[in-house]
Amino acid sequence: AGVSSADAERGGRGLPPGSVVRLNRRVRVRDGGRTLVGGAPMRVLHLSEAAVGLFEGRALRIRDRATAVLADRLLETGVADPVVESLPEGDLAEVTYVIPVRDRPQQLARLLEGLGGATGRVRVIVVDDASVDAEGMRRVADAHGARFVALPENVGPAGARNAGLRLVTTPFVAFADSDVVAHPEAVATLLRHFADPAVALAAPRVLGLPREPGRGCIRSGRSATALNGIGRYEDARSSLDLGEDPAVVRQRAPVSWVSSTFLVGRVALLGEGFTAGMRVGEDVDLVWTLADRGLRVRYEPAATVWHEHRDELGPWLARKAFYGTGAHPLALRHPHDIAPAVLAPWSAGVLAALLAQRRWSVPVALGISAVTVWRLSRRLSKGGHPVRLAAWLTANGLVASLVQAMALLLRHWWPAVAVGCLFSARLRRAVLVAHLFDVAIEHRRTKVRLDPVRFAVLRRLDDLAYGAGVWVSAFRGRSWRALLPDVRSSRR
Repeated sequence: AGVSSADAERGGRGLPPGSVVRLNRRVRVRDGGRTLVGGAPMRVLHLSEAAVGLFEGRALRIRDRATAVLADRLLETGVADPVVESLPEGDLAEVTYVIPVRDRPQQLARLLEGLGGATGRVRVIVVDDASVDAEGMRRVADAHGARFVALPENVGPAGARNAGLRLVTTPFVAFADSDVVAHPEAVATLLRHFADPAVALAAPRVLGLPREPGRGCIRSGRSATALNGIGRYEDARSSLDLGEDPAVVRQRAPVSWVSSTFLVGRVALLGEGFTAGMRVGEDVDLVWTLADRGLRVRYEPAATVWHEHRDELGPWLARKAFYGTGAHPLALRHPHDIAPAVLAPWSAGVLAALLAQRRWSVPVALGISAVTVWRLSRRLSKGGHPVRLAAWLTANGLVASLVQAMALLLRHWWPAVAVGCLFSARLRRAVLVAHLFDVAIEHRRTKVRLDPVRFAVLRRLDDLAYGAGVWVSAFRGRSWRALLPDVRSSRR
């Protein structure tokens, strides 16, 4: 991608001349372009008149040192994202695919065919994680020209990926799970992001594997059949689908993690790779570890891979619960980042007042919000309309806090909430209101091809399974850290 390993290890930053960055969709431009509101986490940036003049609408092209420094600042704060088409192309010959697998011969063959392994155009290492029929997996790998490595005992996907990573001699590695379908075009798109020497990892959008006739059907190991209700739900709201917008990935950001289903990484910056022994949450752990080192992880939806989602009730619920069990291991390694909700003291006070459901609740909530607007406007005096901006930021923060409170009631805390509902009518009303708002918002946002009733049932089952996994992990670890909200007045 035009960047040597030595440059990467020296910590160089910045996109090359000719690259373009664009303010992302969430950013609000105010005061004639002099004030930018957005980022990850949200902040207010004030630009000089000279800096404003460097923009072409919402885009900034890197032409000299001044534009390069400004672009890097916008990327670092999460206010802007690279326009991937403007970045220089990478070389697919510099990529080695590492595929951890266990007893999935048909899925492995499908993946290798999509990657072009049969033609010998790509380097592929298949790491067999103690399959029952290891020789059968070897035959599939050999038929597609892939290198086959058999592990003597099962170490989990993270350990299998690390075993493959140690054998990689190219500058870049692409980790691909065996139950995905991917093409080199996705990797070619992701490679462009490595024109920035600070980028250590890039991830594509993960969509459901199409199986319905007339929808670009890609056949799986079984015949292509119409999706059932769970399949339609996963198509619209899969845990692996992180949306249509590119983003920087790190703690507290709108996109705070990416799945190890498919990742492209710069070998020189990955170190030993995934944390050995982690069988769930290892992808979140890797992203947060890289971010703590000051490196960048990019999510790029212009690159797409397809995943074979579970669409049977038992396996689907088991997978959701399995994701939840990663909470405690992550709490041990990232105690300040795992909180299920992050609230400022003022927003926590507003939520407490509203949940009390007393006559004084709304007046108190409005009073706290008014004081917040006043205090915030004093810190925004550089802008043209500090009170208006402060009111917008307060309203935006309140909405975000309400969404987090709904998630606590319906997802993370539901076992305790269910007990509380036996004794409190107010809590029952709060849960009912949260459920109705959550279903209405998500049904409209996702445009799911399900009626509201079936969507509501599956939505709650999704939350119940994940929340159960979180509580199981907390009991096993004898720690409540993964369930505690983070209330603080300032953010790192």
